[in-house]
Amino acid sequence: MQPLILIADDEKTIRNFLRVSLETQDYKCLEAENGGEALMLCAANDPDILVLDLGLPDMDGVDVIRELRKISQLPILIVSARGHDREKIEALDAGADDYLTKPFSVPELLARIRVILRRQSALHAPDGQGGESTAFRIGELTVDSEKRRVRLGGEEVHLTPNEYKVLDLLIRHQGKVLTHRFLIENVWGSGSPDDTQSLRVCMGNLRRKLREDPAQPRYIITEIGVGYRLADS
Repeated sequence: MQPLILIADDEKTIRNFLRVSLETQDYKCLEAENGGEALMLCAANDPDILVLDLGLPDMDGVDVIRELRKISQLPILIVSARGHDREKIEALDAGADDYLTKPFSVPELLARIRVILRRQSALHAPDGQGGESTAFRIGELTVDSEKRRVRLGGEEVHLTPNEYKVLDLLIRHQGKVLTHRFLIENVWGSGSPDDTQSLRVCMGNLRRKLREDPAQPRYIITEIGVGYRLADS
């Protein structure tokens, strides 16, 4: 079955470009030129992904995200010319799954969509097929969530409780950008400046224990100024 993607952008040339790029990869597409139409089409058609521009004529894209999140966990990929960290963080904290800044390459767009679809497929897989398994594997890293055991290349890795919480959050949201604020609130429970420094220290220690090369990370990807995400594969 062809995945259905809703494109919400006020520029017709951009919508056409995205539609053609996606349809050549065997995706079905719907188009909306404003936020109200996007919300209506989401409710009526239940698309697999919403590709959303933030600069819509009738309402801000962040408000579209907030309205959708009241009723749906539909994956949302932001495609916007707004490139400031603050705007990315606002959209991600509102509930967006990922963010691409215009201009972008078609291969990168397609890759981000594949990541989202794979994540959705895993979330809805039957028991024993990825949806409820307690063991997570990526490369040489294995995490058993039931036993809270982490192994790297067969060797056990000893993590502090907060390091494990950070890794567990990244795994549960694999491929999704988690903002600094999201991680801090879910690990430390607040948002003080001290917690920001704690997150940096915790992430540095976690990467060291996972033998990460900062120049070529295998597992934890830094979204500069925004947050972190776990590599898809």
